[in-house]
Amino acid sequence: MLRVGLAMVQGARHEHDEALTEAAASLGLDLTVVPLRSAADVDDRLDALVLPGGETTTMRLATEAGGLLSAVFAWIAAHPGRPVLGTCAGAILLAMPGEAHAPFVEVDVARNGWGRQRASFEASVEVDLACPPPAAATVAETHRLEGHRALPVGAPASAWSVSGAADGPMHGVFIRAPRFTSEPRRGRVVARLDGEPVGVLDGRRLALTWHPELTADRRMHRWLLAEAATAKDEA
Repeated sequence: MLRVGLAMVQGARHEHDEALTEAAASLGLDLTVVPLRSAADVDDRLDALVLPGGETTTMRLATEAGGLLSAVFAWIAAHPGRPVLGTCAGAILLAMPGEAHAPFVEVDVARNGWGRQRASFEASVEVDLACPPPAAATVAETHRLEGHRALPVGAPASAWSVSGAADGPMHGVFIRAPRFTSEPRRGRVVARLDGEPVGVLDGRRLALTWHPELTADRRMHRWLLAEAATAKDEA
């Protein structure tokens, strides 16, 4: 049984939950998604973490009382071999955690790097990451968390890879997205948009400036779960 912590701060939290659930089913893995709302929810039993999108200043302020982000950063520092997926604002937090933590992903990043909300866009992203193919076909279903129905957002199969894909370009949804302003100083680029880095892997910490959870392509979530299973076997 894998336990994946999902920071319940902002962004497409419920869509991440749905993506993780579908990815686990396609890989034949038992999964518990653990909603993280305060420091007390973050413990050594977690096998992986997901940091969703949002607005980083708001996320820091909203979690200050419960100490959630502080506990998350401490967990990441204490478990370098366990995988973390940060999307959009989550990527910023991995690159600029603050609180006297060194960057978890060594790359420069600019908030709202593509522009304000009206500059949000969708584009094809080239991916270079070993993501396991699904071991079994799954039927997409809407997962529920706290009564919230996740939006069934998906990319058209005629244009982009969908949930069963293992390689090829991905449909990238960039919403007031950050922008990597350098090549990584450690790790490597695993996704590019017109040659520009939009995905960086540093050890088992994956920072993406777009939202894979808003499409039907579960590749990045399969990667997270496969890495978590491998790390658990190594322990």
